[in-house]
Amino acid sequence: MITDAQIQRINELARKSRSEGLTEEEKAEQATLRRAYVDAVKASLESHLENTYIQEADGSETKLKKKD
Repeated sequence: MITDAQIQRINELARKSRSEGLTEEEKAEQATLRRAYVDAVKASLESHLENTYIQEADGSETKLKKKD
């Protein structure tokens, strides 16, 4: 899970990148934070989809299945 402080740091680095550029260390930090953010979003989406059911026309519910 990504914290608010990490999101804030991602935004700070993005603003700095647009205004004055980043050092190599900051670029590496930004890439690491972005990867963590993307992974957290994917995990959240997977969690939601695992608990998703499709309601059929007859009223029955079918659990959404993961495609291989």
